[in-house]
Amino acid sequence: MLFNSLGFIVFLLVVMFFYYMPLPWANKKRMLLLASYIFYGLWNPPLVILLWISTVVDWIAGNKLHASTNKANRKMWLLLSILVNMGFLVFFKYGGFLIENFQMLTGLLGFEFQSLEMDIILPMGISFYTFQTMSYSIDMYYGKIKPANTFLDFALYVTFFPQLVAGPIVRSEDLVPQFYEPKRATSRQFTWGLFLLTLGLFEKVVLADVLLSTTSDDVFNTASIVNPLDAWTGTLAFSGQIFFDFAGYSTCAIGIALMLGFVLPDNFKYPYAAIGFSDLWQRWHISLSSWLRDYLYVPLGGNKNGVARTYVNLMLTMLLGGLWHGAGWTFIFWGLLHGLYLIIERLLKQKISIKINGWNGILLALATYTLVNITWVFFRATTFENATNMLSAMLFINTAGEKVLWSGTIIKVFSVVSIMFLCHWFMRNTSVKEVAGKTPKWLLGVFWAAMFILLVIAQGSGEQFIYFQF
Repeated sequence: MLFNSLGFIVFLLVVMFFYYMPLPWANKKRMLLLASYIFYGLWNPPLVILLWISTVVDWIAGNKLHASTNKANRKMWLLLSILVNMGFLVFFKYGGFLIENFQMLTGLLGFEFQSLEMDIILPMGISFYTFQTMSYSIDMYYGKIKPANTFLDFALYVTFFPQLVAGPIVRSEDLVPQFYEPKRATSRQFTWGLFLLTLGLFEKVVLADVLLSTTSDDVFNTASIVNPLDAWTGTLAFSGQIFFDFAGYSTCAIGIALMLGFVLPDNFKYPYAAIGFSDLWQRWHISLSSWLRDYLYVPLGGNKNGVARTYVNLMLTMLLGGLWHGAGWTFIFWGLLHGLYLIIERLLKQKISIKINGWNGILLALATYTLVNITWVFFRATTFENATNMLSAMLFINTAGEKVLWSGTIIKVFSVVSIMFLCHWFMRNTSVKEVAGKTPKWLLGVFWAAMFILLVIAQGSGEQFIYFQF
């Protein structure tokens, strides 16, 4: 079920109606759990079984890890949790990719291998909920947390519908304790949550889908090489589209949870105002970058085993981060580029010391954003040929490409993206809530009404959120 659909609005109204009825807290939690299964199951009912299996396995593993003091037993239960969750993820998300590359390898070696046709459905949000539930078992193994009080609390943690399919990836210590006591949003929380839901839908429907997505599709779906201006316009359009799409989902999720009285962590902090790539990954998809840091980079040794090992750990982390996003070599190369950027940045910081101020700061942020757009080419392109065609135009290696965009579209995209970049820059050290608190209520009301009116006018086509496929 999509946030940007009439069906979801009806669903949310029904959930709110039952949630705010005078029912025992345990019954409200059962209602939320059922609603979460319905929310997910309306897309493909049989795949709810995967959620059940992950939930049961990690609940049992977590309890065993907490109760056992035997190292071998504890490792066995942790391994079971990881194997089940990663097994589902590898089979459903990477099965076709692995078979395809195995066939290619056998062909290169002179062997003929033909696999059976496998029409594997990618479960929506599987990368998000497997990482979330797996973090529970890992934290339990290291003794960082205690088991959830009840199976109901844990099951709700795994399936909580606002952030189930596209995050934020929430740690158990941040969400599970919120289920222990009755939650009821204050009037201020409910109003702010509704504002965030409106803002998130505005970002998704109006900015991502209506203003930017068509331009991105027109450029990247062109079989031939496009001219440099069109190539940059299409890439910039995608950079705006993916931010507004994904940040829009996260904003909706945070808003819906707040309307129920729950607090979810921020997932974006104006990433296109980042100065360097270390800063970028503290601002973009924060719940994933912190997960990769805590459960992959640090266990690999982080930066504690010398410079060379630090760079290897960085590269491995970013390569796996790329693979997390999709089963394709373009995603892996996207991770490779980010790994290289991080390594080069560390090397430069050892040689050059720059005092950041307002003037050089915005230029460095613009340089970072430009390099980010190079990586977006591989993220958006479906093939390496498509990506190299785009880059050859963007880097003016091939300037005789086809023109596919008209002037009005180019002006529109550059205007939207320029405003987006400047907003990120001026908001980089603050938040929407902080700015809203300093804004006159009448002006905030006008802005809210304008977003709502534009949402109604836009009447989005119900486009799926980009990160649902991850």
